[in-house]
Amino acid sequence: MNDQIQPDGSAEYEHGALGDAEYAAFMELAAEEGFDAEEVEGAIDAAGHGPLPVLAVVGRPNVGKSTLVNRIIGRREAVVEDKPGVTRDRVTYEAEWAGRRFKVVDTGGWEQDVLGIDASVAAQAEYAIDAADAVVFVVDAKVGPTDTDEAVVRLLRKAGKPVVLCANKVDGPSGEADASYLWSLGLGEPHPVSALHGRGTGDMLDAVLEALPEAPEQSFGTAVGGPRRIALIGRPNVGKSSLLNKVAGEERVVVNELAGTTRDPVDELIELGGVTWKFVDTAGIRKRVHLQQGADYYASLRTAAAVEKAEVAVILIDASESISVQDQRIVTMAVEAGRAVVLAFNKWDTLDEERRYYLEREIDTELGQVAWAPRVNVSARTGRHMEKLVPAIETALAGWETRVPTGRLNAFLGELVAAHPHPVRGGKQPRILFGTQAGTKPPRFVLFASGFIEAGYRRFIERRLREEFGFEGTPIHISVRVREKRGAKKK
Repeated sequence: MNDQIQPDGSAEYEHGALGDAEYAAFMELAAEEGFDAEEVEGAIDAAGHGPLPVLAVVGRPNVGKSTLVNRIIGRREAVVEDKPGVTRDRVTYEAEWAGRRFKVVDTGGWEQDVLGIDASVAAQAEYAIDAADAVVFVVDAKVGPTDTDEAVVRLLRKAGKPVVLCANKVDGPSGEADASYLWSLGLGEPHPVSALHGRGTGDMLDAVLEALPEAPEQSFGTAVGGPRRIALIGRPNVGKSSLLNKVAGEERVVVNELAGTTRDPVDELIELGGVTWKFVDTAGIRKRVHLQQGADYYASLRTAAAVEKAEVAVILIDASESISVQDQRIVTMAVEAGRAVVLAFNKWDTLDEERRYYLEREIDTELGQVAWAPRVNVSARTGRHMEKLVPAIETALAGWETRVPTGRLNAFLGELVAAHPHPVRGGKQPRILFGTQAGTKPPRFVLFASGFIEAGYRRFIERRLREEFGFEGTPIHISVRVREKRGAKKK
């Protein structure tokens, strides 16, 4: 894809267009440091694209989905055991085939007419299909199509997503006749595969690439006149619906003392300060999703989808209670989704001096990873400090969209490395040679280095980037491309 970068901070242009003088100078610097143009372009492209296309791997229990996922990603990550039901949660991995990168979602086995935890697993698979760009439907070729397989086919047809039919457990030419029976499912050509031994997976992945779209450009907020999207998220009963009603100035959504009143995300267009915002009131996110059942389970999944579609996540935390592991998990979800973040501590009017003292200590220790997020202390019940919410959202959006000119970034990196070089490890001292910002929303940087850069030093760089350029209210993604040994390419 062609992500837009601005080495000089002015007009946007494709990073592959070498006509711009400063970008040409940047590429010349890369060449001097031992990086060829293709390597630099690939690193920027990998860091600068929008969300990767998603491939869901679905099927009934014990047909070899996790084994196939391990084969696709090229390593043993998904738990494999010769009994049904080992995989419960959806698990996402990054994969690459023929130079194309995509995400793979391993799901639990889908069954119809099941109760309890099995029903949740089935629902998780249904959600994975809904959220995916394409689907690999895995069927046991030795067993042939079953009633459950037929039910999955109906589900897939309803979803309308591109489907690649994988006839698994075909270990040799004799098994290909078994695979041919799967034409009866009406999903097109069955691809005979042995996930265990790797037989046929290359041809199947070629078909997957044809079904998957290219990685899209980042497009948040680009619709002219479109309202910015704000998701209100948090544990049940922290006051999300009350906050939305207070911001709107009227009773837009149901508020009840009973936790879990909100089930579906509720979109509300609200005008504040002459600007129209789209607020989404979501269901409270409870403990681990795979332990939930019924309506609560679906509510959590819809909330996660609302966060993915939002630009800013306003995370409500009940200031009258201790910050919980679940609060931290919700913060992590928003950060990993790449959303701008605002922390809103609700029920502030109920706090005494002692609770405020201990809350500050908790924030320092439990939420230190998002010390960069704007914070507002509000009361959805009384309306206290509600006027501070929109400025905090605007600050977070500004940080989320900040772009640093390449020349200024490299001047900063040069000074930083000179004053605080990377620690010596194994007799070597890796250096950051140069860098560029590959994208925004959230800001994504690519640093080119002479050797491996430790995680602690990367965190140091992020901290100094924030001190120098702001980035308030947004996560920052930093990737490092290490220079190959000069003789490596000549071999």
